[in-house]
Amino acid sequence: MRRLITLAAAACVSCLLGTGAFAQVAPNPDNPNDVVAETLNPPPYGESLNLETAKKVAATALAEAAKRNWNAFCIAIVNPAGELVYFEKQDNCQYASINVSQHKARTAVRYRRPTLAFENLIGKGPYFNYLVTLDDVIASRGGNMLLVDGKVVGGIGVSGGSGAQDNVVSLAGQASLK
Repeated sequence: MRRLITLAAAACVSCLLGTGAFAQVAPNPDNPNDVVAETLNPPPYGESLNLETAKKVAATALAEAAKRNWNAFCIAIVNPAGELVYFEKQDNCQYASINVSQHKARTAVRYRRPTLAFENLIGKGPYFNYLVTLDDVIASRGGNMLLVDGKVVGGIGVSGGSGAQDNVVSLAGQASLK
């Protein structure tokens, strides 16, 4: 019994001494995530865009694709919560792009930043690897917020071409609200 008590006491002492490992870690000057920004001003959410506006955004995006003779896109328009409002698929669009376009639009509005921002940050190296662990993130350009009077009213996601092509078509749709 004495041995058991000694062993338990030793275990408790080691646990108490080991808690220093859980103390706050000093900032790493090489890690840009350790810099605390002085401001935080994301665009506020506004009222959801309606179906008519969503169709206008999609039509403008499709007009850009047609102007460039591209016929392979899926275009998703979502509300500020990331729920689908309108969807259009060109005849030659790959099936995988149906979900990808919706995912891009959803990520842009839920995180209030273009999906290109995630792509760029992940490309900066290991300090940004945590981004791939966030819920519902897609780090592929082509997802953008739709803003009216500085408020997020929805998002557009485009998939089917290269990332650069998806983004050009998405930005054309976004510009239709200006």
